[in-house]
Amino acid sequence: MNDLFASLATDKTEEDDRPMPVVFSTGSVHARDRLDYWRSEASKAFVEHEFDSPAGRSFRGIIRATAIAKMGIASFDSDAATVDHTMRCVRRATGDDVMICRQITGGAVLQQDGRALKTQIGDLWLIDPRRPFSIDIRPDSSSISIRVSRQEIEARLGDVSGFTAQSIRSEKATVALASGFVDLIARQGGSIDEPAATKVMQQAIDLLALAIKAELTEGPLTLASPRSVTLLRLKAVIEERLRDPGLKPATAAAAAGISIRYANALLAEEGTSLERHIMNRRLENCRRDLMAPAQATRMVSDVAYAWGFSDLSHFTRRFKARFGCSPGQIRPQITQAS
Repeated sequence: MNDLFASLATDKTEEDDRPMPVVFSTGSVHARDRLDYWRSEASKAFVEHEFDSPAGRSFRGIIRATAIAKMGIASFDSDAATVDHTMRCVRRATGDDVMICRQITGGAVLQQDGRALKTQIGDLWLIDPRRPFSIDIRPDSSSISIRVSRQEIEARLGDVSGFTAQSIRSEKATVALASGFVDLIARQGGSIDEPAATKVMQQAIDLLALAIKAELTEGPLTLASPRSVTLLRLKAVIEERLRDPGLKPATAAAAAGISIRYANALLAEEGTSLERHIMNRRLENCRRDLMAPAQATRMVSDVAYAWGFSDLSHFTRRFKARFGCSPGQIRPQITQAS
């Protein structure tokens, strides 16, 4: 979890007339420093990015933030601006969260993964900080951003890359419910104590995932509630044991209290199998660690073994088949750009 939210979760600040405490206002700094300070504070509350505004020294903005368990929530009220999460920003990132946003007033144009989205009031949308994106913010815009663990949201949606920069319109009842819940927890988040906060966080992620799937997946949801719960439990077991070389399809299914056949039937709804899901999750974690600048000195073999691989040549073949390059090929690009 981002350091800003980690501190907010334990150190409540004095609230102003809005529900979430103000963590930064351009009114508190000299005009010449406003853009630099805003970029720094907004990067902490959102994701690292480059920033500019046609308002220049006259730029005005307020950031409010709170946290519910491990879920960070921030609101941004500002003049017109441009946000660029460049490849350099991607390479410098240390966290692994996904951003789910809601437009409160005004609007913006989001671009990611070759898609452009013109946001509307009340809509939700998803951003993946693993890849570059840009946001053109309109004047007098206000939005809420929720920082969700990738593990948590992908346990419910699968790979999020197909959901980025797509509008989740508030006209649908499920989306309207999720959108309203986002506003509610933004207002009440700071007053929710553990262990209730963890339960509220899980419910929020469940509802957001349901809204995203209902809007962006063709056809009705195919998993009934009991099957969904079982699938989530199966994925949680896998995530907890990914580093164990002894994790096999049989042991994963047994730990979740189901048969391999039933586990494969559940995952078939997502176009995969138990064995492929375990392999892909291990490969994705290895790729993340290999691309992290903070882990640039680790040997490829150390990363592979840390995520449950016991044969380096087998890992290399699987990695290349999955990502189109060898594990070592992604590392020089990182070090040269840094």
